[in-house]
Amino acid sequence: MSAAAAQEAEAPPAARVEVTGSRIPTANLEGPSPITVVTAKDIQAEGARSVESFLNNLPQVFADQGGSISNGATGTATVNLRNFGADRTLVLVNGRRLPAGSPTSTAADLNQIPAPLIKRVEVLTGGASAVYGSDAVAGVVNFIMNDTFSGLQLEVNQSFYNHSQHGGNAAQASADRNFPLPGKIGADGKIKDGALTMGGNFDNGKGNAVVYLGYKKEEPILQAARDFTACSLGGFTTGDKFHCGGSGTSYPGRFFTDNGQKTVADANGGVRPYVAATDQYNFGPLNYFQRPSERYEFSSFAHYDVSDKARFYMEAAFHDDHTVAQIAPSGLFGFDASGANAIHYENPFLSSQWRSALGLAAPGDTADALIYRRNVEGGGRQDDIRNTSYRGVIGIKGEIGKWNYDVFAQMGKVLYAENYFNDFSNVRIGRALDAVTDANGNAVCRSVVNGTDPNCVPYNIWSLGKITPAALKYLQTPGFKRGSTSQSVEGFNLSSDLGDYGLKMPLAKSGVGIAFGFEHRTEKLDLATDVEFDTGDLAGQGGPTHGVGGSFSVKDYYVEARVPLLEKVPFAELLSVNASYRNSDYTTGQKTDSYGVGVEWAPIKEIKLRGSYQRAARAANIVELYTAQGLGLFGMDSDPCAGAKPTASLAQCARTGVTAAQYGNIEDSPAQQYNAVFGGAADLKPEKSDSYTLGLVLTPLRDLSFTIDAFDMKVKGVIDELPPATTLDTCLETGSAASCSLITRDRLGTLWALETARILAFNQNLAVRKTRGIDFGANYRYKMADLGSLDFALNGTFLKEFIQEDFPGNGEYDCAGYHGTTCGTPLPKWRHKARVSWTTPWAANLNLTWRHINAVELETSSTNKHLTAESETADQRYSARDYLDLSASYRVNKIFTFSAGINNLFDRDPPVSGVVAATLGNGNTYPQVYDALGRKVFMNLTAKF
Repeated sequence: MSAAAAQEAEAPPAARVEVTGSRIPTANLEGPSPITVVTAKDIQAEGARSVESFLNNLPQVFADQGGSISNGATGTATVNLRNFGADRTLVLVNGRRLPAGSPTSTAADLNQIPAPLIKRVEVLTGGASAVYGSDAVAGVVNFIMNDTFSGLQLEVNQSFYNHSQHGGNAAQASADRNFPLPGKIGADGKIKDGALTMGGNFDNGKGNAVVYLGYKKEEPILQAARDFTACSLGGFTTGDKFHCGGSGTSYPGRFFTDNGQKTVADANGGVRPYVAATDQYNFGPLNYFQRPSERYEFSSFAHYDVSDKARFYMEAAFHDDHTVAQIAPSGLFGFDASGANAIHYENPFLSSQWRSALGLAAPGDTADALIYRRNVEGGGRQDDIRNTSYRGVIGIKGEIGKWNYDVFAQMGKVLYAENYFNDFSNVRIGRALDAVTDANGNAVCRSVVNGTDPNCVPYNIWSLGKITPAALKYLQTPGFKRGSTSQSVEGFNLSSDLGDYGLKMPLAKSGVGIAFGFEHRTEKLDLATDVEFDTGDLAGQGGPTHGVGGSFSVKDYYVEARVPLLEKVPFAELLSVNASYRNSDYTTGQKTDSYGVGVEWAPIKEIKLRGSYQRAARAANIVELYTAQGLGLFGMDSDPCAGAKPTASLAQCARTGVTAAQYGNIEDSPAQQYNAVFGGAADLKPEKSDSYTLGLVLTPLRDLSFTIDAFDMKVKGVIDELPPATTLDTCLETGSAASCSLITRDRLGTLWALETARILAFNQNLAVRKTRGIDFGANYRYKMADLGSLDFALNGTFLKEFIQEDFPGNGEYDCAGYHGTTCGTPLPKWRHKARVSWTTPWAANLNLTWRHINAVELETSSTNKHLTAESETADQRYSARDYLDLSASYRVNKIFTFSAGINNLFDRDPPVSGVVAATLGNGNTYPQVYDALGRKVFMNLTAKF
């Protein structure tokens, strides 16, 4: 974990390598743009067996998809630089891009990268599209693999979590509701993996081949296994005291009738009023905190020197990752029992109390109701996801005269399969609820009697304990998705030191470096959904999921130059400038120009100033372009027009479709989820970004270095859905016809209860995102003679601002230091990772790491009009977290090395709140940000022959 400056001593002065951010080989491993390097030693010290886990610990990286996500999981792991989004971070392996991770999540899937085979990771933040093409808006993460391994190495690893339940406000909330609390955890969430790496030279050293095989299996952890997630917080929190909230889709049911909200009282069909404070469903404990997964990996690298001027090379990789994301059971999420689905007096399951509550007085009468009932009998919804990838690269590189060349072709393909289990069919719900008595006096479905559906089994939700296995078998309907992504790239690169031709500046000792080339890239994506997904028949999906398909190609021409102006003259040990330019032509009709300039000035060896400007671009991906429009869910703290005392006036709410009769009588969503229509748009234009960096590198001593780099980044024309909450707020405040016309309330006045409720939110080039801050790095080695050496490293980021504007003219808001349903994942103003490593003379190494995450506030505490809102004290603050990690390794003999460690040594709980952002929020916290599972113990045994 270091700035690239600290790595300079590792390369011989004469060695010329290609460093991330440039295609011109150089002997200097630092350039005008700051690069953070994570080495194989760093990865080993953290016990990291998944790539996203050690990347998320870098202060430049913000949380995204990973193994702790349940609701909204894609089955992939992604990296998100500067919080500009994973789609704006380009992921490379040995300088070449990975394909789209899946048809549902186009960002590159880090699960494709075998952690044990990584030599180092180079992270460059700031636009790099001029060098690498589209998607490098926030920066580049380049994985350099160990592709020249020689020998045989076998690794066996195991890790698990150990946790003592610490009680506290969240646990007390569960105890107050008599929800079960877990006891001390000795070991859970076990992760086992093994890797075999074989490699060697052949034909007198002309060639080398490496083969890697890996296997990994992770056991699940439920939220029920931690006391701070034993219930879903929110809804009823008061002051500084948490209370359990939950979902209005409850058990044994929530029935909206003309006579008020009712629920089932007993096994005899008794009826009582529904009381939200005690009847809401505690959906959290069944969610996975760590998803189960099983992964197989294969990688191979080979090269062969055809001559001293030509090297043939190849790469091949395969990964198969199978995981299951479990969330709370499905059920009747506002089933509209009216019209053809109305409740009949003749239903044999209705008690006299239910007939009275529904207003059914005599045979032939029907009643309307809105029914929310959780399928606790059927268990959690399980999203079974499989991603299988294939990737290959072939090429030849070498020298022709004084020019270096590299000609290559690569292909990548990802196969995607999703099976969604334990959901309910809306069509079958209607049939199963409509029960009658047949000629033999048995309760059957009306559809059985009239022959519409002879397989129907009646569903008796009117009394406790009357759901039959046969009814569940009929109602529980699987959904299937199948798809793939593919990528092909062909290209060449030429580079040279023109100093060999005499082209260099008069006061420079090095010549002008130049590189140029061409790339042709084709991206394809296809996702097919079955009838259940496509029609929205699955009750627990929030709306239909439509298939998507399409492709595009792009031709890129690029050029880069580095010009040393002054070298080894007074006040200029080095003064150098570089420039890059790329022209991209897409078959979608779009064209982009990306370019950048950088300057390095070292008045003396010990001091270097550096600065850069980058104009980057990102073209819309296939999902953004071609996804069919369909109903989905979005998060919002509350509907300002709902509740007995709406926060918006009647005049304001009328603009959104609320009638005078509805005002003050609208039920708000207990789960804080509302309906919106999302989808693609074929006329999207490329996003553009401008990135500025200005830095100082100090090396006052050979073993001491400091880096300070300020960054200022802005993305314009961000491709995103217009946030539905913003549309609602704009309509309420201004009455804008453009905003109000996008809002439709259902017949109950809600924005969530029925499918007719919706806010239109299609993809558009609207938003602006800006961020500014300062990165700090320090590295120091202290030699202790016969006791070895101590290495100190610090990597920290001060986030001054993270500003968003949802659409032009709407006004900006700053999310730095906040989290929530609008700002999303926590954006602490200061994060750092500091490590001290003791390399002893006794074949042992010790590492102590300190990870710090500053406190963040709930966004509602901001004074900005787009964020401010009322909130309870208990929800308002995520306090700072400090984690200490301890690890050690010992070389037993020439063959065996044993290492072990403990992360989160003191078993600190994560901060919790009843308000978290959708998807990334899980279990009242953000498990991709904080250590949510407790103390992690890991062990590794490596044998090398």
